[in-house]
Amino acid sequence: MHPLTLNRPLKNPDHDCDDLLTLAERELAAFFSAVKELFGPEHARHSAQDWVNELETMNSLPASIQEWRLITAKAMKQLARRLNFVPAN
Repeated sequence: MHPLTLNRPLKNPDHDCDDLLTLAERELAAFFSAVKELFGPEHARHSAQDWVNELETMNSLPASIQEWRLITAKAMKQLARRLNFVPAN
């Protein structure tokens, strides 16, 4: 993904398909970059896969940034478990 994509405004507030893909791309890229910076590339790759796995459990594509963030939060929980920051329940 091109770095400027993270800062590009959405084209349509009604979130057509292109905008949904832009939201997904931005959210995953930001998550991947943060994990890579903090924990290294191996954890970033695993976390990106966790993120995609969480997306695959959804019945429909998220339509808002809040819904995309929920996927990120769930992937972060998996990262925390991998790093032994939280107990597995």
